[in-house]
Amino acid sequence: MNFKKALVTAAISAASLIGGNIEAQAGSEILPGITTGIALGAPLPQGVYVLQLPSYGYTNSKPAVNLGVVVPAWVIWSTPWDILGGHLLFDAASPLANAAIHGARSWAGVSNPLIEAQLKWNLGGGWFGGVQAGGYLPVDNDLTQISAARDFASFQTVAAVSYLADGYNLSATFIYGTGQNASYSSPVHSSLTANPGSWGTNWINLDLTATKKFGKVEVGAVGYGSWDLDQPYVGYAKQSQFVLGGLIGYDFGAVNVAFKLTRTLAETNYGGFETRGWANIIIPLWVAAPSTTIAAKY
Repeated sequence: MNFKKALVTAAISAASLIGGNIEAQAGSEILPGITTGIALGAPLPQGVYVLQLPSYGYTNSKPAVNLGVVVPAWVIWSTPWDILGGHLLFDAASPLANAAIHGARSWAGVSNPLIEAQLKWNLGGGWFGGVQAGGYLPVDNDLTQISAARDFASFQTVAAVSYLADGYNLSATFIYGTGQNASYSSPVHSSLTANPGSWGTNWINLDLTATKKFGKVEVGAVGYGSWDLDQPYVGYAKQSQFVLGGLIGYDFGAVNVAFKLTRTLAETNYGGFETRGWANIIIPLWVAAPSTTIAAKY
C-alpha cells in the first residue's frame, strides 16, 4: 500500500460525524460506528442537547496511519411538536478530522457539515423507532485536496430502532448516504486524473449497540459495519469492514459519558486493521418539564 493510498483511505474513513498503482478510497461520509452506544431510535425529551463525540484511531497499514475525529458540538433540538404521531427533532454538526501518516505529515480541517430533521416514535413495550434525513454541505479546504472531504452536496437518510427497558439499550442504526461520480482533469479517466473532492461512493453503515445499566454504570458491546455500493471512478476499489468492541459509561445526571474501544475484525481495501478509542459525551443544555409521551434518554 503506497503513501497516497494509505493517506486517503485513512482520511476519508475518518470524515462524519461522519483510502503497484495509486487508488484513493472513499468510504462512508459519516464516521462508521459513531452512533454506537446511542439509542438513536428513541426521542429525546423536549429541549436542546449537545453531543461531543471525539475518537482517535490507529491503523496498522504500511505506512501506519493515525486518525483523529471530533464532533465538538452535535446540536440536537427536540421540538415541542409531533407529526404523524412521531416527535420532531432537528440536528446539525460540523465534524473536524485529522489524518497523519507516520514519518510524513498530517492534514486537518472541517469536514462536511450535516443538517438533519428527525421523527421518532414510541412504539410501546420499551420499543422506539425513528427516521432521519438531511444533507451534507460542500467543503473546499486541505481535506478536500486529498479527497477526505467532498466539494459537493450529498444526502443522508437514517432508520433506527431501539429497545429501552430494564436498563437495556439494544439499538440498531442503518445509515445510507449518496455520492457522486468523479470529474477528471484529463480525457484519460483513472484514479490519477480524478479531481480531488469531486467524487464519493454511495455507501451504507450499520451501527449496533447492546448494553445494560447497573444503577448509573453502563456496560456492554458495540459493533458496526460499512460498505461501499459503487465505483465513483475507473479503477476504484470498493471498501467494506466489520468492527467489534466494548463500552463502559456513567450517568452523572447532568452529563452522560461513555467510553468505547473497538477493533477491526474483517476489512476489504482499508489497508489494515484499526484500533479506535471513542467517547460519547451527552450534555443537556435545556430540558422542558417531563412529558408522558417523550420518555426516552440517550
